[in-house]
Amino acid sequence: MRFVAVAAVAAFALVGLPSVAQAANPPGCSERMTQIGSTAYIETGVNTIAASVKQFKGCGKNWAYVWVWDSFIKPGRSFEVQASIYPDGANPAGGVRVRNKQEVWSKGTNTLTVCTRASGTLVDLVGDPSYGYQEFTDKRC
Repeated sequence: MRFVAVAAVAAFALVGLPSVAQAANPPGCSERMTQIGSTAYIETGVNTIAASVKQFKGCGKNWAYVWVWDSFIKPGRSFEVQASIYPDGANPAGGVRVRNKQEVWSKGTNTLTVCTRASGTLVDLVGDPSYGYQEFTDKRC
């Protein structure tokens, strides 16, 4: 009986926490992915985190990854999310944009020999489709 009460309290305490997802591998790469650098967070308001942005290496390439938080995805909300790699001194590479999907991987880029940052962009197509919230991870060389 005591175990049930403790489990109920623990479950109640976790209800308010956002879910944190573990990234699956990107399409075409079955190798174990390694996150490089820190996680960046896309905020859509003061202390309102809507998505996480990460940079990974694996299969001899760099990858950007964006996960849209459950708390941002609501019935009737339509949004676009994009993941890209930004090599130092070059145009963004590997960009992939999707609509109404919780996660997106960029295409793998052959940029392991240069400094890069991952970028995530989120556009709320219902709230303000003219503005994209963008965030970058730290630069990794």
